[in-house]
Amino acid sequence: MLIRRIFNNPALYRNPFNELERMRRQMDMLAGNLFTGSPQQTVAPGVYPALNLTEDKDKYYIRAELPGLKNEDLDIQATGKSISISGQKKIPPEDDNAKYHRREREAGKFSRIIDLPDNIDTEKVEAGLASGILTITIPKAEAVKPKQITIR
Repeated sequence: MLIRRIFNNPALYRNPFNELERMRRQMDMLAGNLFTGSPQQTVAPGVYPALNLTEDKDKYYIRAELPGLKNEDLDIQATGKSISISGQKKIPPEDDNAKYHRREREAGKFSRIIDLPDNIDTEKVEAGLASGILTITIPKAEAVKPKQITIR
């Protein structure tokens, strides 16, 4: 009976790093809230907005989902090999007497930095926002575009 209690005890087989992982997640959450505000007012970094990055021979294209945002809510910056999209998602406050049953829409500041495979021409980057989709057209730098070589 004593042997069964000792060897059937789940505490003996518990991963000793589970508690450390739980503490790390709590510290990450606490550190994130110190710099961005309360948990109810933030959007998870690196997740919003959802986007696609595609390319063709001459350009890269970024298409991001930003429903409800206006041009003045966004800041887009281009550097040698990256594009930064940042802004603030605003949701009008509910009535003070409102009682939430489900809260999935969040408001707050967001920022995404998209690293591109090659250098870009930052002077010719264009952006447009239509129907909640941000489209950024990014020309590749001349040095990285493929050159046709003629055979003599």
